[in-house]
Amino acid sequence: MGFQEKTLKYFAEVCIDKSLIQKAGFGSRSIPTFVGEWLIDRFSEEGKFTDESKNKIKNFIREHLPTKDQKEAIKNRLTEGESLVILDDFSVSIDLLRNIRKLRIPCIDLENAYIEKYIVDNNPLMLCGGVWGAGRLTYHPPNPEVGSTKGEVWLTEFKPMQITKLDIEYYIEQRKFFTLSEWIDLLVTSMGYNPESYTLEQKLFLLTRLIPIIEPRVNLVELSPKGTGKSYVYTNLSRYIRMVSGGKVTAAVLFYNNATNQPGLLTRYDVVVLDEIQTLSFDNPGEVIGVLKDYLESGRFSRGKHQATAEASLIMLANIPIDSSGSPQEPLLFRNLPTFVQETAFIDRLHGVAPGWFLPRVKKSSPAEGVGFKADFFSEILHILRNRGGYINYFWDNCEIIGTEDMRDKKAIERIASGYLKLLFPDLKLDNEQLYKYCALPAIQLRQRVRDQLSKMDPEYKVVSIGVEIQGRR
Repeated sequence: MGFQEKTLKYFAEVCIDKSLIQKAGFGSRSIPTFVGEWLIDRFSEEGKFTDESKNKIKNFIREHLPTKDQKEAIKNRLTEGESLVILDDFSVSIDLLRNIRKLRIPCIDLENAYIEKYIVDNNPLMLCGGVWGAGRLTYHPPNPEVGSTKGEVWLTEFKPMQITKLDIEYYIEQRKFFTLSEWIDLLVTSMGYNPESYTLEQKLFLLTRLIPIIEPRVNLVELSPKGTGKSYVYTNLSRYIRMVSGGKVTAAVLFYNNATNQPGLLTRYDVVVLDEIQTLSFDNPGEVIGVLKDYLESGRFSRGKHQATAEASLIMLANIPIDSSGSPQEPLLFRNLPTFVQETAFIDRLHGVAPGWFLPRVKKSSPAEGVGFKADFFSEILHILRNRGGYINYFWDNCEIIGTEDMRDKKAIERIASGYLKLLFPDLKLDNEQLYKYCALPAIQLRQRVRDQLSKMDPEYKVVSIGVEIQGRR
């Protein structure tokens, strides 16, 4: 029995044929993968995805997923008494002063709609950032006779498109039915990649992209040539990830907006991704980089009178030129990147350099073709395991880092190794060989690249060769 058959047997309710995303034909509509998978699951006929299923999806999107230029037409239909089912990312905030629940409906740019209490009770993730789903909207016009002076939009029914409750213990327990090779292939497929198109080393590298998602405050930079799919998993997998693509970034966006008293991205998401950093610039770079270095070091930052702590990981993605052999052209990997990324004090605060040049370009056979976890389920697993303890302690109890006494080296390796443990061995059932090969060694390699670059750029940083002893093994 292969990993796909086992996945169907042990995770039947939360898995899907990933190849159907490519066949569904969503066209130019930009929707998360988990929404696309929900639509496929809803309109498949007896488990089969047919041309009729595809047409039903197109009609459903046309009817229930309005574009921004249709928002006034939607509002008009509501004022005329229609009850509309809308596909959107609904979120709820609590106004304690007025003792009300405020509903946000992005597709019509409404921030203060109303929602039935039972919907919030049944979908608690609405209070933690939002839940995609199909919601029925109705409009109550102003009625001065009963003291109502404002119109109200209400969400009266809701069917979530993503999982709202999850049994993490069940997930961990089912790990025992898979070999390590099968489990790796399942995770890679669930990310949206075809494991048959990658070597074991390349599959482990793909999983490295998940480490900052599953482990708090892991800061990585991935350097690679164009076309290796650096941003794919971050834009499609999880609602807990925020992508910032190139352009100018402000301290207000990242940390805290003093003018509006709104928290920045680092306090609201598990992961903040700075994409295309070779084109990135900062408004008032001295302030932003100074605060960012403090955050990368301690998880705390101050801006104006506001002080905060956060657990978000930071990922930076950049294109670098490679030679005909597939290796970087420059021995100094950061040479063609913005000035702030060439500062050794900043680089030292990164936990690892991910070598994206090891990966092939994305091709026709690269997308997943088999059964994997549904994206909404997988993203929640990563989010819950992110805050589950015991994995770093397991590393401490079984490993000793050698070759360096630097605390930044040790913290980086411990966090990254903990991430690999959560991904590959969530039940912590592994032997010393597996701990060394699949957790400790790749964590050391990621950090070693940081130290190698530092020693080339600044004589203050000595050349070190980091190793690990695992219960007597060197």
